[in-house]
Amino acid sequence: MLQIMPKEGRFFDMFRDLASCIVQAADEFNELLANPSEYERRASLIKDIEHRGDEITHQTVELLHKTFITPLDREDIHQLISKMDDILDFIEAASQRVFLYDLQNVPDEGKELGTLCAQSAKLIQSSVSQLDNLKNPDDLIRQCVEINRLENDADVVLRGAMAKLFREETDVKQLIKLKEIYEMLETVTDRCEDVANIIEGIVLEYA
Repeated sequence: MLQIMPKEGRFFDMFRDLASCIVQAADEFNELLANPSEYERRASLIKDIEHRGDEITHQTVELLHKTFITPLDREDIHQLISKMDDILDFIEAASQRVFLYDLQNVPDEGKELGTLCAQSAKLIQSSVSQLDNLKNPDDLIRQCVEINRLENDADVVLRGAMAKLFREETDVKQLIKLKEIYEMLETVTDRCEDVANIIEGIVLEYA
């Protein structure tokens, strides 16, 4: 028998909870880069946050299957929670690489990418928190545009970082390690842009 969700806001609560996990993980990642002596502890914290994010994602999908009437289009809910989970997965993967590779000195370009990820994460958090009450659609669209701009900035930083890496890094192992981490961080901003595009579509449909 199909069940009607007694409180539609549960989906929006889950969006907010997952967005909070993303912000926590992004902030912890930047702390990890700034404190090589804390790599193991910070990476472990981020893994715990990522596991919590997985639980939220699974709960959301399970609720989606049980709910007859949803507050947003079913596909939008599934895409939004999945892409947000992807953001968290890539932050966690990058943190594990930094720890496992024992990169004691991540170049400024890597730290800049980390900062862009954190800025994007905070905008994701701000935008999803407004989805249950679309009173300020113009503000939401502006936030989505800003997330897109940050993704473009990350592209520029990545290109410069790669050029510098292949021009100056003589240790092939170090080059491979840094290249992988840079690309993961840029992918975080790509996934943030995906989320922004979904939110923008929701705003245009429902506001």
